[in-house]
Amino acid sequence: MGLFGFGKKSDKNTPVLTVDEVRQRLLTLNRETAPYQIIDGASQNVDLIAEWKIVDAKWYELFAKANLTKVFRIYMKFDAAKHQVRGKDEEFTVEWRAGVPSLSAAVSKFQGQMTSVEFGAAYAFTEELKPGVVYNYRFSTSEIKKPIQEAVTACGWDYKGVAFGKL
Repeated sequence: MGLFGFGKKSDKNTPVLTVDEVRQRLLTLNRETAPYQIIDGASQNVDLIAEWKIVDAKWYELFAKANLTKVFRIYMKFDAAKHQVRGKDEEFTVEWRAGVPSLSAAVSKFQGQMTSVEFGAAYAFTEELKPGVVYNYRFSTSEIKKPIQEAVTACGWDYKGVAFGKL
């Protein structure tokens, strides 16, 4: 579906479920072992948001304190007329360091469609001021996108990844 394959079409023989049934099916993807959660998106003017908090770490360096926060989200809107769930990806990263004699911060944001595999680790003084691992992560967009797309197409709906414009 599309030039880069960011969507997925349902099988024509799959019965089409209602918007409420699609929503409920997506919410059943929430479980204790999943690294992400699917939440109501009304506050962001969308139907649902799938969110994966990739990294949320604080640590101490020599004469400084540092932080790294990285979040990946998929904003989803339902189009009942087309039996389609439209999704737009967002990755947001905030990194800062405060110490003597400097202060630095960096913020980055991406919106559109994203396919990536990432991993990272850092060792420093933890918030308990003991040396150790402050973060160690592995992230693949397919781990969050694939279950969502499969749940949507199992409901007889199509999943369309939106790269530009509004959902």
